[in-house]
Amino acid sequence: MIKLFPHQEEAINETKGFHNIGVYHDMGLGKTFTGSEMMKRFDCKVNLIVCQKSKVQDWVEHFTEYYRMQVFDLTVKSQLAEFHGLSQDERFYIVGIINYELAWRRKELLDLKEFTLMLDESSLIQNQKAKQTKFILKMQPAHVILLSGTPVGGKYENLWSQMHLLGWNITETLYNKQYVNWKKIDSGGFTHKIVDKDDPYKNVERLKKKMREHGAIFKKTEECFDLPEQVFTEIKVKAPKEYWKFLKNEYIVIDGMELIGDTSLTKLLYSRQICSQYNKEKIEAFNDLVASTTDRLIVFYNFNEELYQLKKVCEELGRPISEINGHMKDLTAYEQESDSITLCQYQSASKGLNLQKCNRIVYFSLTLSSEDFEQSKKRIHRIGQKNTCFYYLMICRGTVEEQILKNLKERKDFTDDLFKE
Repeated sequence: MIKLFPHQEEAINETKGFHNIGVYHDMGLGKTFTGSEMMKRFDCKVNLIVCQKSKVQDWVEHFTEYYRMQVFDLTVKSQLAEFHGLSQDERFYIVGIINYELAWRRKELLDLKEFTLMLDESSLIQNQKAKQTKFILKMQPAHVILLSGTPVGGKYENLWSQMHLLGWNITETLYNKQYVNWKKIDSGGFTHKIVDKDDPYKNVERLKKKMREHGAIFKKTEECFDLPEQVFTEIKVKAPKEYWKFLKNEYIVIDGMELIGDTSLTKLLYSRQICSQYNKEKIEAFNDLVASTTDRLIVFYNFNEELYQLKKVCEELGRPISEINGHMKDLTAYEQESDSITLCQYQSASKGLNLQKCNRIVYFSLTLSSEDFEQSKKRIHRIGQKNTCFYYLMICRGTVEEQILKNLKERKDFTDDLFKE
């Protein structure tokens, strides 16, 4: 029998009577079981879970172990065909699991009727123009369960698709008019509409009230558990002289590589890379930090060249290495070696992993995504963690990295506000 925590039972009881539910619980509060028990309560014969690619197998194993349903990995075509066939047969309880990137290519999923749809990390459907979002919005489930600890990374303008799935009958145009302050800017002869940076949102209390009226429930970790303290330390390093030359000329050659900042995007990209992978001071500071402890470390990075530099430092210091990125997921050293260093690329490792054997995270470089940044912190600060959690943010003084950190903190404030009654 499954034993739930009090906050999970509370969430299930709070949502009785709702056909659609948004489980917006802080990372690490066990949304997997909460959502699964809600799905069980809806008692649909057909159930579909859409998740990240890296989580498909985890969901398959979860339902195989804990629930009496036939479980199908829909990334496998033969299992998809069997699932589709059984979805027309009312004698069976079935659950299919598929990842977002593949789901919209499986048109037969649009045939499903009277089913429960559960979206893990539902913030991944915030872009209404993306094919995966358009596909999911075309579906006609009887019940919807959304799971996310960071609904939209503090950007309320991206909430509409999730609210639409919860059954809030408001058009995207009206939603934007009522809750977002937009302003027009001219750029390159074209007029663009952007969110007002100084006063981005309005009617926030009404927005929060409407979300709760349509099945959104919010819980923060500190409301449910007495987890250890989180301590943040900024390690300030000097920016390389190449950074200032690049800002001035929008062009520089480093290690034989031409960096040309001819657009705002490339200028931002190369500015960040000069602060990290081309910055000897930061690499030396990372070396000193790693050498100062024999504890397990989790290290978050962005770019492949950063991975090369980080591995080189770890290997020279004789530290066992684990890797999680778009090409590899190997946690052997993390699991077996107490002095291991796990190198994590944001896109692949910021969500869904339980890494609470470790209590120290190093941010070699910062992501632009508030959602990924907040999710990454919770890889260690979650149920089962008994030690104070330490976070080391390596920041180039006076550079774009300081502005990125400021933006991340502001987005966190907006996300936290949604969780407040």
